[in-house]
Parts: sequence; C-alpha cells; structure tokens
Amino acid sequence: MTNIPTPAIQLVGLRKSFGTAEHEVVAVDSVNLQIEEGEFFSLLGPSGSGKTTVLRMIAGFESPTAGAILLQGKDVTGLAPYDRDVNTVFQDYALFPHMTVLQNVEYGLKVKRVAKAERKQRAVEMLESVRLGGFGHRKPNQLSGGQRQRVALARALVNRPKVLLLDEPLGALDLKLREEMQVELKEIQREVGITFVFVTHDQGEALSMSNRIAVFSHGRIEQVGTPREIYDHPTTAFVAGFVGTSNVMSATLSEQLMGVAAVHSIRPERIRVVNETVPDGEVAASGTVSDVQYLGADSRVRVDLEDGSHLLASVPSDGLVGVAIGGPIRLAWSRDAAFTVAPPNNTSEGGNQ
Repeated sequence: MTNIPTPAIQLVGLRKSFGTAEHEVVAVDSVNLQIEEGEFFSLLGPSGSGKTTVLRMIAGFESPTAGAILLQGKDVTGLAPYDRDVNTVFQDYALFPHMTVLQNVEYGLKVKRVAKAERKQRAVEMLESVRLGGFGHRKPNQLSGGQRQRVALARALVNRPKVLLLDEPLGALDLKLREEMQVELKEIQREVGITFVFVTHDQGEALSMSNRIAVFSHGRIEQVGTPREIYDHPTTAFVAGFVGTSNVMSATLSEQLMGVAAVHSIRPERIRVVNETVPDGEVAASGTVSDVQYLGADSRVRVDLEDGSHLLASVPSDGLVGVAIGGPIRLAWSRDAAFTVAPPNNTSEGGNQ
C-alpha cells in the first residue's frame, strides 16, 4: 500500500468574521486548501480579498471564527504562535537596529536558549545560505533593502521551521530589486527545501515564483492551480481579469462571434491583426481602433466592436502598419484559444476586462 505524504498545511472550512451579528464583516469565507510539503505556494489576490487574514490565521496571529488549521496533520487551531512550527517574514523586516546582522539572526535561537557556540554557527551558516556571509558585523542601516530582506529571511529560517510564511515581503523594494529578489528567494527555497507560503497582490510575482497559486476574491478561493493553469485556463471571469490581462467576452458576444452562448476568456497575445481571409477553425471580429499603447517589442491595440464592447490585442510593434486610431481593423484568433469561464458574480453574462 502506497503511503500518501501528509500535507504541510490543511485548511478545513476556515472562516473569519469581524464585528457583531448585526454588522458582521466576513474576511475569510469557508476556505478549504491543502499545501504540500516543500511547495512554494502563493496566496494571490487584491487588497481585502482575505489572503493576508488566512496567512495570519496559519501563523496564529488571528483566531478563526470557524474551521481548522492542520500543520503536518496536527490540529494547531487553538495553539499560540510560538507553539506552531512556523515563522513569518514581514514586509517591514522588523530588524533590531541596535544589533549587528549576526545578532539579529541569532536572536530567535537565543530566546530558545540554544548554546552560544551552536547559535553562532547556525547563524553564520544561514547568512551564507542567503549570500550574506561577510555581512555579519554590519548594522541593518548599513545594508540595502534587498540585503535587509535577506537578513529577515535568515532570521526566520535559522529556527528551522517546517513552514515559512511570507507576508508581501518584497512590496517595499523597487522594481529592479524586487525582480532580483524573486529569483533569489526561489533559489533559497529550493536549497532549504521547506514549505514557503507567500502572500502577494502582484500577479507577475506569483506566476514567476510559485509551484501553485490560490487566487482569492472576497474571502473565497476562486481557483487553485499551477501558474500555467491559472494563466492559460482561468476558470472564472475574475481570475481571467485579475491574473494578467484578458478579454472576457459576454455570452451574447460569444454567441455572435463563435456561436456559443457562454462567457469566454481570451488573452490579448492570442489575438492577431489580419487582412486576409480567416481560415476554417478561426474566429474573426471587425471593429474600430480606439487606442494603441506602445510597449516596446509589442503594442496593445484596443478595438471597439459594434455592440459597444471592446477587445484588446497584443501584436508585434513592427506589425502595426496600417493600424491607426479611428481606423477600421480586423482581428482573428484560433477557436481553441478562447476558454469558457464562470461569469462575474455581479452580472449574468460578463463583459470585457
């Protein structure tokens, strides 16, 4: 009989509400989720979607209104944060300014009364792991933002937690440094081999770093999947519109263009500008160019259709000959490039996003 590995984290019917029964605000609504051992798992969603509240409940900083939290199969719902085998890295780093880098990393071990020689050895080894081997004598204010982030990471990892929770840890960094840290963080996770649960509102960050992603909206999970599944096969109009850019076509427009009365999603890069006859198996739409955004190698063309909706097409910038604002344009895409999605909650049919 095959032994099924115990998940690193299981959330069962997790719910969190604030306020009174008359004025209840539900932040997390019946979330069920399983995160496997060694995964880099991202909780992705806009502000107020419930992702950070879920992270705080896993950490023990918030108590759920209902449901259970299991770590390595053990129910920890009622345990204090220090009794859970997890550590958290925050966006603001929370380093002690009066301590050296080495002292900051050692601090958690000192609280746990680890012997001085052992804690120094473990702290030095962890600083090596995050590429800060020669920085132990410096103070936090002598480091760059990316270096301080790695110190915070080392301080959390030195305690050898089963799970590391990261609450928008790269949010305070500029774009170039954030992109560099995305690569480094993923490499560090692979090297240490522990489960990372990463909260972010940045779709590109989640897509580039994660093994799997849970997309949150209004306290619920809309979809769980690999980055490719989330991007190429969104199951709801919200996911299609939030993760990257997507055209969400109403059931009426889909029936008009494709003969199928269901809400569809298609990515702009799957649409091309055509002059010739469209071959069998492809869909065509004609309209008027209302905007052209130059983005370097590619440009994004907005096309207004006769029914008042619009489509976005991402096309090579050197292929824009004859494309002018106010002028006519013809678009085409392969029929299998459009996917059926659940309509938005606020409408019965959906619309372009």
